[in-house]
Amino acid sequence: MQPKVLLVDDEPQMVRLLERLLSPLEVSFERAYSGEEALEKVYRFLPEVVVADIKMPGMDGLELLRRIRERDNTISVILITGYGTIEMAVQAIKEGAYDFLPKPFEKDHLRHLVKRALERSLLLRENLFLKAQEKWWEPLGIVGESPVFRELMRLVERVARTDATVLILGESGTGKELIARAIHHLSERSSRKMVTVNCAALPESILEAELFGYVKGAFTGAERNKEGLFSQAHGSTIFLDEIGDMPSSLQVKLLRVLQEKEIRPLGSTQVLKVDVRVIASTNQDLEAKIAAGEFREDLYYRLNEVILRVPPLRERGEDILLLAQHFLREYAHQYGKEGLNFSPSALEFLLEQPWKGNVRELKNTIKRAVLLTSGSQITPEDLKGAPFSSYREETNASSLGFKTYHQAKREALDRFAREYLERLLRSTQGNISQAARLAGLKRQSLQRMLRRYGLQEFSEEDPTVS
Repeated sequence: MQPKVLLVDDEPQMVRLLERLLSPLEVSFERAYSGEEALEKVYRFLPEVVVADIKMPGMDGLELLRRIRERDNTISVILITGYGTIEMAVQAIKEGAYDFLPKPFEKDHLRHLVKRALERSLLLRENLFLKAQEKWWEPLGIVGESPVFRELMRLVERVARTDATVLILGESGTGKELIARAIHHLSERSSRKMVTVNCAALPESILEAELFGYVKGAFTGAERNKEGLFSQAHGSTIFLDEIGDMPSSLQVKLLRVLQEKEIRPLGSTQVLKVDVRVIASTNQDLEAKIAAGEFREDLYYRLNEVILRVPPLRERGEDILLLAQHFLREYAHQYGKEGLNFSPSALEFLLEQPWKGNVRELKNTIKRAVLLTSGSQITPEDLKGAPFSSYREETNASSLGFKTYHQAKREALDRFAREYLERLLRSTQGNISQAARLAGLKRQSLQRMLRRYGLQEFSEEDPTVS
């Protein structure tokens, strides 16, 4: 794949000029006309180099630099300005800019700077790839080297040595259980097996019996005493997956476990002390469930002594290819197809996908491609068997059989509109004025759309915009 260079300026003619000056380099170009649009494209394309003007309305070049450095410090940022001062140059370098270029500049000097910046970024990314083989988390089946992922692993290391209750938040398929296992693995409780409970998989009556146990005769069919999972986890860790689906009556009992460190089996008058570390996870918005009366606020604050947020795959940039290669090796070995690799176009295809199912979706996609490919390289055609389009995924033949064409079309368009608006608002951090500019809409029109799709919290007048 050719390295990518992102050109950023609020004046389109300047972007065209930069592209023309840099065209002799063997790179591909992306263009952005505001800092907000540039940041969104950084997330999507992970360019090696960003060449940006400093003076732009909204997010200026220095703020863009800070945000890029937070996202991925392997990206080299060159800042250009026609209002340059020594103080500004010093500030830019301190903030982490690769270089600072005042106007007017020589075209050869610009090309030389971009070429050197490309070499730096490619070398840093190669080093990160090699270092990933040495990380403590890889033997646990966890793969990742992006800055946001490394920060998560740093927090995992810090919290693992404590006995704090941990709440792991993240979308479905991001690997929350793997993070829980990593915490347990690094803890002083690792000599005992971690106990895992899926709170959404069992009916309320069965879940209560599984968690707390019961004595003989507690209910019809209880022919002997049964030890509960909290008792089994004594001296170890219990992982409560999908805690947001726990019934309200059990939330009260779990709160008592956290507060008093004791349980009472069903049908028993005896209270048992337990020494258990609790790790919980959910892909739901617990604060919204609290507001709706579906989750206890006191339990929420007991659970979130430490909150770890597992980033979605779309925010982990360079980890996509690391994970893809990891799964390719795993399944190529499993199915006797050693030597199988990705074509360059397949790698580009993987980077372009939204990965709504996150790591789980990527893993299933690679497995399917390994099974179905007939050549020595996996191509985009092999990968396209996966349901990348939400329309294809959610409106298959069986479901469409009960809908008219116009109804199915309307629902597909509604899904597209909602996803577009949510992504747009994330890229502008909820700034309606900037979102309207990026979308090419009037502010009032955008607000009407937000209200229509249930995003009312963003449809009020933006207090930060004059």
